[in-house]
Amino acid sequence: MAGRNAAEQAEKRLRHGLEGIRGRLEERVGGPARLQVIVLLAAVLGLDLADKGAVSAVAGGLKRTFDISNTEIGLLVSLVSLVGAVATLPVGSLVDRINRTRLLVLAISLWAVAMLVSGLASSYLFLLTARLFLGGVTAAAVPTVASLVGDFFPARERAAMYGYILAGELVGVGFGFLFAGEISSLIDWRWAFFALSVPSAALAWALWRYLPEPARGGQSWLRPGQVELESATRGQGGRTDEAGQGQDQGQEVPQGSELAREEVRQSRVEPHEELVLREDPLRHNLWWAVRYVLRIRTNLLLIVASALGYYFFSGVRTFAMIYITEHFGITRSTASVLVILVGLGGLAGVLIGGRLADHLLRRGWLGARILVPGSGLALTVACVAPAVWTQNLFLGLGLLGLGAACLGAVNPPLDSARLDIMHPRLWGRAESVRVTLRMTLEAAAPVLFGLIANRGFGGGEEGLKWTFLVMLIPLAIASSLSLPARRSYPRDVATASASVDALSFEGDGER
Repeated sequence: MAGRNAAEQAEKRLRHGLEGIRGRLEERVGGPARLQVIVLLAAVLGLDLADKGAVSAVAGGLKRTFDISNTEIGLLVSLVSLVGAVATLPVGSLVDRINRTRLLVLAISLWAVAMLVSGLASSYLFLLTARLFLGGVTAAAVPTVASLVGDFFPARERAAMYGYILAGELVGVGFGFLFAGEISSLIDWRWAFFALSVPSAALAWALWRYLPEPARGGQSWLRPGQVELESATRGQGGRTDEAGQGQDQGQEVPQGSELAREEVRQSRVEPHEELVLREDPLRHNLWWAVRYVLRIRTNLLLIVASALGYYFFSGVRTFAMIYITEHFGITRSTASVLVILVGLGGLAGVLIGGRLADHLLRRGWLGARILVPGSGLALTVACVAPAVWTQNLFLGLGLLGLGAACLGAVNPPLDSARLDIMHPRLWGRAESVRVTLRMTLEAAAPVLFGLIANRGFGGGEEGLKWTFLVMLIPLAIASSLSLPARRSYPRDVATASASVDALSFEGDGER
């Protein structure tokens, strides 16, 4: 009896603790409905990175089973990214036209099947084919999430909310690395893929059950404190009139493009008249959309800056474990723990970067969503360069953690800025253009890092050190792009605002 009572008390304490954590998270993000959306969308992004982390974790088992080299392991990652890059553009067109929640459910269901098939692979060619199919399926994730973020969260808070969602990427890669690594060491690498198919299937069900399709164009913005998410599908969650008053309860909520557009209007910034949309962009094909989004100068600059940031992260992620163990003379198990600590710095940066940009924007800094990423990229260079050079373990890891935080702070405001300058009917296709370049560079990074380290600098720890230092140059270039982007951003925001005013639309956008 005493043992039963103790178990019941422990269960109550655990339940109370979990409820307390959930309550604090709901308070932080603005209510249960917002937390529900954030968790689901973060899980979608995290699943992709969990899979990539799993491949790295089970690489040893794959090499032994199929008698392959590091080159073939690299192809498993690079070719998946390349297939995803090709598939992203047509998927982006679908995102702008069909029910996005159903698209995600279908994609992640196929994702689970591909993971299961990967575990059944009887040859390297079999595994590679399954991975290529997986690459096509994962192309749906990023453009769909970006479009949903724009329709669930008002622009004044969008960078902060994006930060919470992008945190799923870092959590996912850590989960995939540790989870798959432990399973492969205890049982077999196949069971790592089998096990990852279970949360994939569970996520597909959760999206179907708990993520309704929002109305497009800001009619489903989630109010702070909103409890029910289902009301978003009826186009009443955050719709506003011209005075900025919530139509549902009469409370003040931001209108249209929010603070960015309001600051632009007060500054009397004129739009680019030749880029103001006069007809529904859904009437145009994919290639028209690609040409249009690339004519938006700020968008082009931010696409390149973001892709260069992901390029650097992809290369470092591939070789960081090798470099840390050799450069600092520590074991792989110790390095694994230290890499996770560095990753926590990146997670903190993701959460802080969006909130900082939104805070500055509310204080009147119109270019905050450009300034914060540009500064973050510059500080990343300043932190990583001495971290790579120093032989002091604690100083090096401290600087790497700080650099990871600065790099993590880049994407939430950058992703939000791209939504600010684009008509909602183009969010999916605009994001697909960025992801195509991003995934192409991500696919090339491991190969280029390896080639430069081995052939350019002689290989080994010394070769990786100089490669990391040289590859900081693209980050510095990405940071410098924030200067022209800050100048073009106001007019591009004004252009998007004028397009929305000219093309007021109703309904949920499903065709």
